[in-house]
Amino acid sequence: MAGPTVRRRRLGAELRAMRESLRYTTEAVAQRFGWHNAKVSRMETGQTAARVSDVEALLDLYEMQDPLKRKALLALARDGSRKGWWQRYNDVLTPAYADFISLEADAETMQTYESGLVPGLFQTAGYAREVISAINMTETPGEVNRLVEVRQARQAVLTQPDPLTVWAVMEETALRTEITGKPHVMREQLHRLLDLSALSNITLQVIPSSAGPHPGLSGAFAVLRFPESHDHDVALVENLTNALYIEERAEVERYNMAFRCIVADALSREASLRLIHRLKKESP
Repeated sequence: MAGPTVRRRRLGAELRAMRESLRYTTEAVAQRFGWHNAKVSRMETGQTAARVSDVEALLDLYEMQDPLKRKALLALARDGSRKGWWQRYNDVLTPAYADFISLEADAETMQTYESGLVPGLFQTAGYAREVISAINMTETPGEVNRLVEVRQARQAVLTQPDPLTVWAVMEETALRTEITGKPHVMREQLHRLLDLSALSNITLQVIPSSAGPHPGLSGAFAVLRFPESHDHDVALVENLTNALYIEERAEVERYNMAFRCIVADALSREASLRLIHRLKKESP
């Protein structure tokens, strides 16, 4: 199950970091609790779902005092084998996409840059149907409909009680792209962007066509941050056939830096909304 594996991996990375900071070996920790020698390493690599009681014992041993971080780590242990709603769509989801949805569902913040498309979390059903059909090329109408359902279901993270905070930057060309000769689809999409911009957890900016070169020219990406630690941000880079997760801290920081540069080249939030208003007004 892709989703729980992601949660176990994040929990294991945190446990490993705490253990190594105290210079404990996995054997010494296992011996302390009378566990098999491999148990600690299997928890740290996500190969085994950690029991909440075991995680509590490790947090006590590692002297984890931060109540918020402790709560978040115990939640990861509790949810390590929980099935996500997206697993009902395993027939159309790639493992990478299922992993991303799981990460997105657990994230605290997302920074995302898109060059040619409106970000998936902001797409209307009509817009999503057109771009999924165009990009995937091989899906049947039924499969496309199920992928549209997934994209719409993902958007619940924007309005849930503790919503995902999203800072999105997109190119002006993404807002001007004709959607298969259906101007009403783009008009509805622009209206959707304006509605979403009113939410306090969403920041939307547009890079004008007149902007010069910037790091985003290398392609779209997203950076996810989680409540338990900012040391384990994840960057996602997608292409037509695959998705690459980047978890090395130094490399993720390069994407954070790239996003800051992109933001600097973008129109302000207010100017971006004025542009979207104008494009919607000009739409046939």
